[in-house]
Amino acid sequence: MRSYSELFRTREFTPLFLSSCFRTAASTVSGLALGTLVYRATDSPLLTALSMFGPSLAQMVGATTMLSAADRLPPRATVAGIALLFGLGTAAVAIPGLPIWAIFAVLLLLGLIQSFGGGVLWGLLNEILAKEGYLLGRSVFNMMSGIAQITGYATGGVLVALLSPRVTLLLAAGLYLAAALTARLGLTPRAPRALGRPSIARTWRTNARLFSSPERRTLYLLLWVPNGLVVGCESLYVSYAPSRAGALFAFAALGMFVGDVTTGRLLSPRVRARLGVPFLLLLATPYLFFVLRPGVAVAAGLVAVASIGFGSSLIQQERLVALIPDELSGHALGLHTAGMLTMQGVSAALAGGIAQLASPGTAMTVMAAASVAVTLSLAPSLLRRRAVPPESRRPEPSAPGGRQPEVNSP
Repeated sequence: MRSYSELFRTREFTPLFLSSCFRTAASTVSGLALGTLVYRATDSPLLTALSMFGPSLAQMVGATTMLSAADRLPPRATVAGIALLFGLGTAAVAIPGLPIWAIFAVLLLLGLIQSFGGGVLWGLLNEILAKEGYLLGRSVFNMMSGIAQITGYATGGVLVALLSPRVTLLLAAGLYLAAALTARLGLTPRAPRALGRPSIARTWRTNARLFSSPERRTLYLLLWVPNGLVVGCESLYVSYAPSRAGALFAFAALGMFVGDVTTGRLLSPRVRARLGVPFLLLLATPYLFFVLRPGVAVAAGLVAVASIGFGSSLIQQERLVALIPDELSGHALGLHTAGMLTMQGVSAALAGGIAQLASPGTAMTVMAAASVAVTLSLAPSLLRRRAVPPESRRPEPSAPGGRQPEVNSP
């Protein structure tokens, strides 16, 4: 699969894409509104960062207990059901007078639900397009995410200013409901990729199997840690520039869009494979200058350039998809998403804590320096592994057949 037109001629790609458009727009608008609401109520950079990215911490719990559901639930019903639950949860946090602790309780519950939602979504995409079309399809989703974030943060900033954070949250809830309807009406019923009931034991066994490969381990860490630390920088936009945070988010989304277009469509596979580590370094380096507390215009330019480096995620994902069995695609991609979001939550908490003690600009610089250090420490292991000829690698044991019955498992 070589062109975008081929993607949209593929049955079920368009409704899945449109449903994700609505969800991304809803997440963007609600995230800015919620961060503004919490910051006005608490005047705390830490709580503001946690309100926007802290629910991702629940992904760690879900990744170790619930992730086996990603390949064992009906995809259409699950994608639609998760969007519906997010719509209801977003409407709930808009209730006037709701205590801060109750808002965080709702966000924690939504984070647990999302811990396997990413696996269901990306596993379904991999099933619709097959492995050879996954990178192009995922790049389109990422580009859509960039455009939706640019428009969503800009629109969200206007809505929060003209209306209120709570009204903006209700509008975001409506977008989640539109995502649920699009998935329910546009997708066709599909059987789960693996048989058997989801369980904690199956989740642990599959996680162990995926981590048994040194190359997969390194890819997961590269997908989780450097990117997550930079998202910690992004979690401080509201406290860095309270009245202009929407502009910073929009320029970051613009940079991400440019990176995804370049990576997914313009670079040849050979060139793309060499740019994974350089893109990760680009992702963090511009944030080192935030220690100088640049004005909003300069800061917007820095975050736009940095966010081009998010294209590294596509490069690492392409390699990961090539290394996973088909019957584990949902679980493996869900583990990537859950780990990534968990690290984003951890980084938001860490960045918020540093900003509380020092300043948002200083915290951004510290997080960026940590991202660079992690990338440089992991890169040699990945490069050594890729230098080993494929025929000399020990083959991985695999389950027989395309689906895993696991009828004798607990």
